[in-house]
Amino acid sequence: MLHEDEVAVDPATIRALVEAQCPQWAGLPLSPAGAGTDNTMYRLGDQLLVRLPRTAEKARSLRKEQRWLPRLAPLLTHQIPAPVHAGTPAAAFPLPWSIYRWIDGDEAGPGTVQDWTTFGADLAAFVRALHDVDLMGATRAGDLSGYRGGSLRDCDGWISRCFADCRRTVATELDIESLHRFWRAGIALPDPSAPHAWLHSDLKPTNLLVRDGTLEAVIDFGGLSVGFPDAEHAAVWDLPPQARHGYWSVTRLDEATWTRARAWAVAVGVSGISYYWHTYPAFVAECRARLRGILDDAASR
Repeated sequence: MLHEDEVAVDPATIRALVEAQCPQWAGLPLSPAGAGTDNTMYRLGDQLLVRLPRTAEKARSLRKEQRWLPRLAPLLTHQIPAPVHAGTPAAAFPLPWSIYRWIDGDEAGPGTVQDWTTFGADLAAFVRALHDVDLMGATRAGDLSGYRGGSLRDCDGWISRCFADCRRTVATELDIESLHRFWRAGIALPDPSAPHAWLHSDLKPTNLLVRDGTLEAVIDFGGLSVGFPDAEHAAVWDLPPQARHGYWSVTRLDEATWTRARAWAVAVGVSGISYYWHTYPAFVAECRARLRGILDDAASR
């Protein structure tokens, strides 16, 4: 369990949901397909993926995906998840849930990506296409108002508490004071002047699927929001330097955008370490790697 209010789920739960609401798929084999901080996934047969939110708060993200992903998909450069069933709460599971088309691919990493520079450029093309999509009447409100699309300064209070936690836990391996300077440099800048855009908000490698060595799909739009685009670029520090250079060659970020993006990257890293320190060591490792990437990148400039 990662959250105090998490709803437990197991294969028997999923079987009961599918049999009751999608009997045409009830006989398909079921197998675990991974779990993140927000959702648990199971593969259903060869062509489907069942996704169940961990908490009631996370369930709102599934409804958001069901509404907007079919509208966004035709306008983007790579595949994104395609919802095929909007599951409703039931006795077996009291939250909304969802079924999507399965997308073949492997997580982006050293063993799957052939050319990191090209990969970074392809990711940048996806981001640019997403940011260029018309908002179709959507505004930064309700479920589309994720914190990563807002002002850095609005997050300073709780991020400062996360820094305090990191000083107690990882200061012997990470230069927390330099990371804090990067954060302060970001919040010292005025808010972006760019208009609001669609944001994926979580473009880390586990959400980037690779096939035949190249970027195939972008998944997990639970953080889909409308807001300032700067935070979207934060995930490039999860990638090798060649990928960052490929990304920047396409986006050509100005210095202020780059500084704010780096501050967002720091914020996600320190907050992840703080929140998941005792419950999710694999995610804490991801956050440590991101922060090391930020420090290494700064040292190389």
